[in-house]
Amino acid sequence: MKRTLSGLVAATTLAMTALTGGAQAQSVELKLAWLSADSPNDPYAITAHAFKDAIEAAMPGKVTVALFPNRQLGDEKDVLENMQFGTIDMGVITNAVVATVEPSYQLLDLPFLFSSADQAHKVLDGPVGEKLAANLEKRGVVSLGAAEGGFRNMINNDHPIEKPSDVEGVKFRTMQNPVFIDMFNSLGGSPVPMAWGEVYTAVQQGTIDGLEIPLSVVQANKFPEVVKYASMTRHTYSAVHLLISKTTFDRLPADVQAAIREAGHTAVLEERKTVAANETSVREQLAAEGMQINDVPDLAAFREKVKGVYGQFANSIGPDLLKEAEEAVAQEN
Repeated sequence: MKRTLSGLVAATTLAMTALTGGAQAQSVELKLAWLSADSPNDPYAITAHAFKDAIEAAMPGKVTVALFPNRQLGDEKDVLENMQFGTIDMGVITNAVVATVEPSYQLLDLPFLFSSADQAHKVLDGPVGEKLAANLEKRGVVSLGAAEGGFRNMINNDHPIEKPSDVEGVKFRTMQNPVFIDMFNSLGGSPVPMAWGEVYTAVQQGTIDGLEIPLSVVQANKFPEVVKYASMTRHTYSAVHLLISKTTFDRLPADVQAAIREAGHTAVLEERKTVAANETSVREQLAAEGMQINDVPDLAAFREKVKGVYGQFANSIGPDLLKEAEEAVAQEN
């Protein structure tokens, strides 16, 4: 990996004032970055603010959090790499980007693995989630919990998506992640890997036909202005990870570390509740803003088309971990 400009600019993100003689630090400032808008409906923003509120309430005057939305410290890949270097403290990062650093996280991006948020929560908060977090920590990043972006859906300007054949030939922006690319190839689509910062202009100019994303992010980032159709494919549960650099974390006193972990847990639970409560109102807002929204009558037909994706990524995920996750999901059906 190489240090990006944003990482070098943020090289002093951890600010600690220590007493003489090696005593406990008096104050800590953590810089927390994410890619999307600072909106009350945006799951990334909700997570960031919930963490800031929780840790600052727990340690008043001792820990402060500075928030950097809208890619101010770089795209998610930049932020995550610089967290590994210890030059950015914290991020709220999309699962697919985390999976580029720790491949076992590809598990959570498998299409149609989860049919409900409750299923996803049981897996993320249980032994599977603990194993994923342990794998990520070996890469230099500590997980504080998996918040909820909502289920990802397909939005585009060609036509509503109601059956797998409707995806054929449509140019969908995907994240720069092989699971999503193979998913859309399996459906006959034309996946176009693209960094987030380029997407709005690309769909506005017709370079791509659409993208796949949770409805809350659609609304928060004003996509109804440039995209007509939203189809509720619910093809992937979007885990949004609250992360802290291991280099940053290991520098902190034990009491601050414990408070950060507890604040992370609190923030994730609060964010999940907020996103669930917002789901209906966000859909209504999108319709009011002119998007044509349709439910998908037969998701089983989509599942059949993409089932080969599981075999393609079993080895990189870890066959035992994949089996454990599938068994955990089956118990919730």
